Amino acid sequence: MTLKVGDTLPAANLIAGTAEGPKPTTVDEIFKGRKVAFFAVPGAFTPTCSARHLPGYKDLAADLKAKGVDAIVCLSVNDAFVMKAWGENQGVLGEIEMIADPAGDFTKAVDLTMDGSKFGLGLRSQRYSMYVVDGVVKQLNVEAGGEFKVSAADYLLAQL
Repeated sequence: MTLKVGDTLPAANLIAGTAEGPKPTTVDEIFKGRKVAFFAVPGAFTPTCSARHLPGYKDLAADLKAKGVDAIVCLSVNDAFVMKAWGENQGVLGEIEMIADPAGDFTKAVDLTMDGSKFGLGLRSQRYSMYVVDGVVKQLNVEAGGEFKVSAADYLLAQL
């Protein structure tokens, strides 16, 4: 499935990186009955992701929530331990849900994979953001390769 506005997100098992450790979760548990500002990154601790992408959502968290967002969710094809450590490092653990897609199952299901092999990363997620209401995609912003514009927090905020 190539994800598009109006689609219901596909089922997938994911793992949240929480202060208490890894917590198995599902797409349904993350999105059902909620308005979610969601963004996906190629990798935790990578330069653009750490310097600009995640910090932008941290900085605009209150503004997003003022627009009716119930949760801010960050996903990466990493393991839950890495997502927890990155959330702690960035000071967002507990404020932004740090979700691991360890085998890329969700990322493959929405057809938003990228091959990061030339950077030593392997299969990863493309950089994108979306606004999801009760599991249905209302806004979708997929970056062109190597760019960081439309998946930024301020861009998504302007769409709400």
